[in-house]
Amino acid sequence: MTALARGLAAPRNRPYLFLAGTVLLLIVLDWNGGRFLTSATAFSVLQTFATLGPAALGLGMTMLVREFDLSIAGVFGLAGCVAVLTGGESAWLGLVLGVMTGAAFGLVQGLIITSLGLPSIAVTLGGLLIAVGMAFVLTESQSLVYGNMDLALALNERIATVFSPRSLIAAAIFVVAAIVVGFTRIGRDMVALGSDRRSAETVGLNVKTILIGTFICSGALAAGSGALLSYSLTSAAPSGLSDVLVPAAAAAILGGVSLSGGTGTPAGIAAGVLTLAVMRAGLNAIGAPPYAHDLAMGAILLAVAVLDAPRLGQSVGRLLNRP
Repeated sequence: MTALARGLAAPRNRPYLFLAGTVLLLIVLDWNGGRFLTSATAFSVLQTFATLGPAALGLGMTMLVREFDLSIAGVFGLAGCVAVLTGGESAWLGLVLGVMTGAAFGLVQGLIITSLGLPSIAVTLGGLLIAVGMAFVLTESQSLVYGNMDLALALNERIATVFSPRSLIAAAIFVVAAIVVGFTRIGRDMVALGSDRRSAETVGLNVKTILIGTFICSGALAAGSGALLSYSLTSAAPSGLSDVLVPAAAAAILGGVSLSGGTGTPAGIAAGVLTLAVMRAGLNAIGAPPYAHDLAMGAILLAVAVLDAPRLGQSVGRLLNRP
């Protein structure tokens, strides 16, 4: 039992325990309703995963190297506007230009952070405001309509009842990220950099290249997600898609990524995103009021903070080590 308790208490297992606990709780709350365990709810969960997942992954990767990319919210919306504006004749062109916009933001921010030694929060806060401002300029403060309804229907078409092309793309992105972080030197260098930057520099890691590359990926992932969402909604607005930052940060933290860097995996972030998606879809299915989702998300984040408290960990350790 002690070994089992230690395994369950291990931080690496928490994202999956929170996900399982959320599912079980919603099953209990909907015991006689039959509204939660449906294909419609599962489809809704995976659609939310498709929207939030890549952005949370990009943010989580910057947290892994002990940085923080606030600009993802602005880039998310700006890329959607760029894609709709330029994708009228070719959806691929609009998508590529949208992703390139996000990557360019990441590149510029990474260069500023590494060249001038500035904190990422200050730089990316500026990036967030610039991205939002650029979206208003490009759209002349108006909502945009994308006329390719066939593409929107295709992106949201059900595959095997619960999937869609967007959710499958998001899942593929997480698989690639998990392979890179878990099985390549790039991933090991990112963890080493986030764990101890001075030691990473001492052993010869190219810190600047890793940081710049991480911010480029963060911007590109947020931009790609925003562009595909705008295509699927057949519309874009300069401020309509800017509420992704808080749930993305919450998903990364729920997924086991530490603000102090060096810990977390793409699989854990995926579990964090799914936890929030299940919570949102499940509460909507059982008819909970809109504010219930914010309360539940806040409670889970508070529980994560408490579980990470050093004194609590020491107390649990002493308890588990008792004969």
